[in-house]
Amino acid sequence: MKKIVLSVGGSILVPSLESNNISKFSGILKELSKKYAVYVVVGGGGEARRYIEQARKLGIDEATSDELGILVTRINASMLVWALGDAAYRSVPENYTEALIAGDSGKIVVMGGVTPAQTTDAVSAVLAERAGADFFVNVTSVDGIYSEDPKKNPAAVKYENITPDELLDIVSGAGMEAGSNTVIDLVAAKVLKRSGIPLVVIDGRRPENLRDALIDGKFSGSIVSPGGANPLDGI
Repeated sequence: MKKIVLSVGGSILVPSLESNNISKFSGILKELSKKYAVYVVVGGGGEARRYIEQARKLGIDEATSDELGILVTRINASMLVWALGDAAYRSVPENYTEALIAGDSGKIVVMGGVTPAQTTDAVSAVLAERAGADFFVNVTSVDGIYSEDPKKNPAAVKYENITPDELLDIVSGAGMEAGSNTVIDLVAAKVLKRSGIPLVVIDGRRPENLRDALIDGKFSGSIVSPGGANPLDGI
Protein backbone atom coordinates (compact mmCIF):
# COMPACT_ATOMS: atom_id res chain seq x y z
CA MET A 1 0.00 0.00 0.00
CA LYS A 2 1.43 3.37 -1.03
CA LYS A 3 1.81 6.08 1.59
CA ILE A 4 0.64 9.63 0.84
CA VAL A 5 0.63 12.93 2.70
CA LEU A 6 -2.07 15.47 1.85
CA SER A 7 -1.77 19.15 2.67
CA VAL A 8 -5.36 20.43 2.68
CA GLY A 9 -5.59 24.21 2.69
CA GLY A 10 -7.74 25.69 5.41
CA SER A 11 -9.46 27.91 2.84
CA ILE A 12 -10.51 24.70 1.06
CA LEU A 13 -11.59 22.65 4.07
CA VAL A 14 -12.97 25.44 6.29
CA PRO A 15 -13.36 28.67 4.30
CA SER A 16 -15.65 29.62 7.18
CA LEU A 17 -17.34 27.61 9.88
CA GLU A 18 -20.69 27.98 8.17
CA SER A 19 -19.43 26.94 4.71
CA ASN A 20 -17.06 24.14 5.67
CA ASN A 21 -16.38 21.15 3.40
CA ILE A 22 -15.49 18.69 6.14
CA SER A 23 -18.29 16.24 5.31
CA LYS A 24 -17.30 16.10 1.62
CA PHE A 25 -13.62 15.58 2.37
CA SER A 26 -14.21 13.00 5.09
CA GLY A 27 -16.10 10.77 2.66
CA ILE A 28 -13.37 11.02 0.03
CA LEU A 29 -10.58 10.43 2.56
CA LYS A 30 -12.32 7.24 3.67
CA GLU A 31 -12.28 6.06 0.05
CA LEU A 32 -8.58 6.94 -0.29
CA SER A 33 -7.72 5.06 2.89
CA LYS A 34 -8.78 1.79 1.22
CA LYS A 35 -6.03 2.29 -1.37
CA TYR A 36 -3.38 4.31 0.52
CA ALA A 37 -1.93 4.87 3.95
CA VAL A 38 -3.16 8.45 4.42
CA TYR A 39 -1.71 11.34 6.42
CA VAL A 40 -3.50 14.70 6.29
CA VAL A 41 -2.20 18.09 7.42
CA VAL A 42 -4.92 20.74 7.74
CA GLY A 43 -4.46 24.50 7.39
CA GLY A 44 -6.15 27.28 9.33
CA GLY A 45 -7.85 29.12 6.48
CA GLY A 46 -9.86 32.28 6.89
CA GLU A 47 -10.64 31.68 10.54
CA ALA A 48 -6.92 31.51 11.41
CA ARG A 49 -6.23 34.68 9.45
CA ARG A 50 -9.01 36.47 11.37
CA TYR A 51 -7.36 35.58 14.68
CA ILE A 52 -3.94 36.61 13.37
CA GLU A 53 -5.28 39.94 12.13
CA GLN A 54 -6.80 40.73 15.52
CA ALA A 55 -3.60 39.66 17.28
CA ARG A 56 -1.60 42.13 15.19
CA LYS A 57 -4.05 44.90 16.06
CA LEU A 58 -3.35 44.12 19.71
CA GLY A 59 0.38 44.53 19.08
CA ILE A 60 1.10 40.82 19.46
CA ASP A 61 4.33 39.66 17.80
CA GLU A 62 4.39 37.46 14.68
CA ALA A 63 5.57 34.30 16.46
CA THR A 64 2.75 34.49 18.99
CA SER A 65 0.30 35.29 16.20
CA ASP A 66 1.50 32.13 14.49
CA GLU A 67 0.82 30.19 17.69
CA LEU A 68 -2.80 31.36 17.52
CA GLY A 69 -2.99 30.21 13.91
CA ILE A 70 -1.59 26.81 14.87
CA LEU A 71 -4.32 26.39 17.49
CA VAL A 72 -6.95 27.04 14.80
CA THR A 73 -5.36 24.45 12.47
CA ARG A 74 -5.64 21.90 15.28
CA ILE A 75 -9.29 22.77 15.84
CA ASN A 76 -9.93 22.23 12.12
CA ALA A 77 -8.00 18.96 12.29
CA SER A 78 -10.06 17.84 15.29
CA MET A 79 -13.31 18.52 13.46
CA LEU A 80 -12.10 16.40 10.54
CA VAL A 81 -11.01 13.59 12.89
CA TRP A 82 -14.42 13.50 14.54
CA ALA A 83 -16.17 13.55 11.15
CA LEU A 84 -14.04 10.60 9.99
CA GLY A 85 -15.07 8.56 13.01
CA ASP A 86 -13.50 5.11 13.25
CA ALA A 87 -11.54 5.67 10.03
CA ALA A 88 -9.25 8.19 11.77
CA TYR A 89 -6.69 8.02 14.55
CA ARG A 90 -8.61 9.58 17.43
CA SER A 91 -6.21 12.34 18.52
CA VAL A 92 -4.43 15.12 16.64
CA PRO A 93 -0.63 14.68 16.70
CA GLU A 94 1.27 17.83 17.73
CA ASN A 95 4.65 16.77 16.31
CA TYR A 96 6.11 14.46 13.68
CA THR A 97 6.98 11.61 16.02
CA GLU A 98 3.42 11.50 17.33
CA ALA A 99 2.17 11.44 13.73
CA LEU A 100 4.41 8.50 12.84
CA ILE A 101 3.25 6.58 15.90
CA ALA A 102 -0.35 7.33 14.95
CA GLY A 103 0.36 6.00 11.45
CA ASP A 104 1.20 2.60 12.92
CA SER A 105 -2.51 2.26 13.77
CA GLY A 106 -3.41 1.90 10.10
CA LYS A 107 -5.93 4.74 10.51
CA ILE A 108 -6.07 8.09 8.71
CA VAL A 109 -3.78 10.49 10.59
CA VAL A 110 -4.86 14.14 10.76
CA MET A 111 -2.77 16.97 12.20
CA GLY A 112 -2.43 20.74 11.99
CA GLY A 113 0.49 23.12 12.45
CA VAL A 114 3.60 22.41 14.48
CA THR A 115 5.75 25.48 15.02
CA PRO A 116 5.68 29.26 14.33
CA ALA A 117 7.03 30.49 10.97
CA GLN A 118 6.27 27.13 9.39
CA THR A 119 3.23 26.77 7.15
CA THR A 120 1.16 23.60 7.08
CA ASP A 121 2.59 22.96 3.59
CA ALA A 122 6.04 22.86 5.19
CA VAL A 123 4.72 20.60 7.95
CA SER A 124 3.31 18.29 5.28
CA ALA A 125 6.60 18.19 3.37
CA VAL A 126 8.60 17.34 6.50
CA LEU A 127 6.03 14.72 7.49
CA ALA A 128 6.24 13.20 4.00
CA GLU A 129 10.02 13.00 4.38
CA ARG A 130 9.84 11.51 7.90
CA ALA A 131 7.17 8.99 6.91
CA GLY A 132 8.85 7.99 3.63
CA ALA A 133 5.78 8.93 1.61
CA ASP A 134 5.50 7.83 -2.01
CA PHE A 135 4.19 11.28 -2.94
CA PHE A 136 2.89 14.52 -1.48
CA VAL A 137 -0.47 15.98 -2.50
CA ASN A 138 -1.15 19.70 -2.14
CA VAL A 139 -4.91 20.33 -2.12
CA THR A 140 -5.27 24.03 -2.80
CA SER A 141 -7.47 26.74 -4.32
CA VAL A 142 -5.88 26.78 -7.78
CA ASP A 143 -5.80 24.07 -10.44
CA GLY A 144 -2.02 23.76 -10.59
CA ILE A 145 1.28 25.61 -10.46
CA TYR A 146 1.54 28.85 -12.45
CA SER A 147 4.33 31.21 -13.40
CA GLU A 148 2.51 33.87 -11.33
CA ASP A 149 -0.60 34.04 -9.18
CA PRO A 150 -3.40 33.40 -11.73
CA LYS A 151 -5.85 35.28 -9.52
CA LYS A 152 -3.78 38.43 -9.98
CA ASN A 153 -2.53 37.85 -13.53
CA PRO A 154 -4.92 36.01 -15.90
CA ALA A 155 -2.03 35.65 -18.38
CA ALA A 156 -0.02 33.47 -15.97
CA VAL A 157 1.25 30.23 -17.51
CA LYS A 158 0.20 26.89 -16.00
CA TYR A 159 2.86 24.17 -15.71
CA GLU A 160 1.79 20.53 -15.97
CA ASN A 161 5.22 19.04 -15.22
CA ILE A 162 8.21 20.83 -13.68
CA THR A 163 11.33 19.98 -11.69
CA PRO A 164 11.98 20.81 -8.03
CA ASP A 165 14.48 23.49 -9.10
CA GLU A 166 11.86 25.14 -11.31
CA LEU A 167 9.39 25.07 -8.41
CA LEU A 168 11.96 26.79 -6.18
CA ASP A 169 12.39 29.54 -8.76
CA ILE A 170 8.63 30.14 -8.81
CA VAL A 171 8.07 30.27 -5.04
CA SER A 172 11.30 31.95 -3.99
CA GLY A 173 9.58 35.30 -3.51
CA ALA A 174 6.93 33.97 -1.11
CA GLY A 175 6.60 35.71 2.27
CA MET A 176 7.07 34.21 5.73
CA GLU A 177 4.71 36.40 7.75
CA ALA A 178 2.03 34.81 9.93
CA GLY A 179 -0.90 33.61 7.83
CA SER A 180 0.95 33.79 4.50
CA ASN A 181 -0.87 32.00 1.69
CA THR A 182 0.75 30.69 -1.55
CA VAL A 183 0.33 27.56 -3.68
CA ILE A 184 3.26 26.08 -1.73
CA ASP A 185 5.87 27.81 0.39
CA LEU A 186 9.64 27.98 -0.02
CA VAL A 187 10.47 25.72 2.93
CA ALA A 188 8.17 22.98 1.63
CA ALA A 189 9.69 23.28 -1.85
CA LYS A 190 13.21 22.91 -0.42
CA VAL A 191 12.25 19.86 1.66
CA LEU A 192 10.64 18.21 -1.36
CA LYS A 193 13.75 18.82 -3.42
CA ARG A 194 16.12 17.25 -0.87
CA SER A 195 13.82 14.29 -0.24
CA GLY A 196 13.06 13.59 -3.90
CA ILE A 197 9.38 13.07 -3.05
CA PRO A 198 7.09 13.97 -5.99
CA LEU A 199 4.52 16.72 -5.51
CA VAL A 200 1.00 16.58 -6.95
CA VAL A 201 -1.04 19.81 -6.93
CA ILE A 202 -4.82 19.33 -7.07
CA ASP A 203 -7.64 21.87 -7.17
CA GLY A 204 -9.55 21.22 -3.95
CA ARG A 205 -12.39 23.61 -4.67
CA ARG A 206 -14.05 20.52 -6.11
CA PRO A 207 -13.24 17.85 -3.50
CA GLU A 208 -14.09 15.08 -5.98
CA ASN A 209 -10.89 15.97 -7.85
CA LEU A 210 -9.03 14.00 -5.18
CA ARG A 211 -10.96 10.85 -5.97
CA ASP A 212 -10.66 11.43 -9.71
CA ALA A 213 -6.88 11.80 -9.53
CA LEU A 214 -5.86 9.32 -6.84
CA ILE A 215 -8.36 6.53 -7.48
CA ASP A 216 -9.50 6.90 -11.11
CA GLY A 217 -6.26 8.39 -12.48
CA LYS A 218 -8.06 11.38 -14.04
CA PHE A 219 -5.78 14.30 -13.29
CA SER A 220 -5.48 17.88 -14.58
CA GLY A 221 -3.25 19.62 -12.03
CA SER A 222 0.54 19.93 -11.82
CA ILE A 223 3.31 17.49 -10.95
CA VAL A 224 6.77 18.26 -9.58
CA SER A 225 9.24 15.38 -9.72
CA PRO A 226 13.03 15.08 -10.04
CA GLY A 227 13.03 12.85 -13.13
CA GLY A 228 9.76 13.88 -14.71
CA ALA A 229 8.05 10.67 -13.57
CA ASN A 230 4.32 10.82 -12.87
CA PRO A 231 3.56 9.24 -9.48
CA LEU A 232 -0.04 8.71 -10.61
CA ASP A 233 0.92 6.44 -13.52
CA GLY A 234 -0.64 3.04 -13.14
CA ILE A 235 -3.49 4.13 -10.90
